[in-house]
Amino acid sequence: MNTINNDEQSFLVFGSPLIAQDEIDEVVACMESSWLGTGPRVAQFEADFARYKSTDSSHVAAVNSCTAALHVSMVAAGLEPGSEVITTPLTFCATANAIIHAGLTPVLADVDPVTQNIDPAAIEAAITPRTSAILPVHFAGRPCDMDAIMAIANKHGLAVIEDCAHAIETEYHGRKAGRFGDFGCFSFYATKNITTGEGGMILGRNDSLVARARMLALHGMSKDAWHRFGDKGYKHYQVVEAGFKYNMMDLQAAIGIHQLARIEANWQRREQVWNRYMQELADLPIGLPAAPETGTRHAYHLFTVRVDEALCRISRDDFLNRMTAAGIGTGVHYLSLAEHPYYQQRFGWQPQQWPHAMRIGRETVSLPLSQKLTECDLIRVIRATRSQFA
Repeated sequence: MNTINNDEQSFLVFGSPLIAQDEIDEVVACMESSWLGTGPRVAQFEADFARYKSTDSSHVAAVNSCTAALHVSMVAAGLEPGSEVITTPLTFCATANAIIHAGLTPVLADVDPVTQNIDPAAIEAAITPRTSAILPVHFAGRPCDMDAIMAIANKHGLAVIEDCAHAIETEYHGRKAGRFGDFGCFSFYATKNITTGEGGMILGRNDSLVARARMLALHGMSKDAWHRFGDKGYKHYQVVEAGFKYNMMDLQAAIGIHQLARIEANWQRREQVWNRYMQELADLPIGLPAAPETGTRHAYHLFTVRVDEALCRISRDDFLNRMTAAGIGTGVHYLSLAEHPYYQQRFGWQPQQWPHAMRIGRETVSLPLSQKLTECDLIRVIRATRSQFA
């Protein structure tokens, strides 16, 4: 009889980040430097990220979350207050909340049932005279149909703000995610492909709009701390808008610098895990994600399966509970936004209005997908998943 050692019996936390000694050493060096807030390491992280995205460092601005990036991007874009922003119902609440915080109105367009990304035809159908922008989400790391989305935006004169929280490595027909719209917004949350603990990045194509977003992210001040208190002497600043407290710290950037340096190797490991799941789970009654489309690069942020109770003889929530009992952490990405009481009460949304997102949200389960997964971890997940349908 096979035995399981103590490490195998421990709970496998969903989305646990892989932190190497380089990050630890950089954080210690940052603390010893006494420069903890926005400073030289943030500037280096911005420059490195811009290089990775094949753009100039003036086109990026580091912030403390993707939510902050979305918020200030919409403010910086100068969208008419109260106007409508079309987005997907299959996303984290931060997407809709950022629209609301920017003084705008979220409008939902259903997803394609295969890609699970926002459906361009549904976007077109949702446009009204009040529409000012489209906010596509590259769900799970799969690029949206940006050719169709940009054609719609250009036809109707709409801004495009890409939610790239899952999509740092994502590419669509040779172009990197975040470089299609007016802004692309990225997340470095603890579970993301690269992490700074909490953190985000704004990527824009217009120098003046990115400069405004950067300024808005730090109280609306004309200079950050590094440019006020650095070794070139104190510099006066002016407050030119009523901004927000959204800046990234050097302590966070110290982690991100080294995470970004390993981004390709980590992507390759997640691709291996993704392919292994596709092979090992193919004969089960669960729904597997669609293969990446030709001419695209999937970021492999999430591996989502669908548990249809009628086919699987087990409910999605029972599956979640059984995986937890087996010591495997899972996630749900996501319940449709229209399932949540706040949006129902404020906007009158009902899940049935967006049936594809409703069904996916009620069936979806995210299995662990991380560069941190060992071969032993991967075998545990596969065995635990298969055992639910034995």
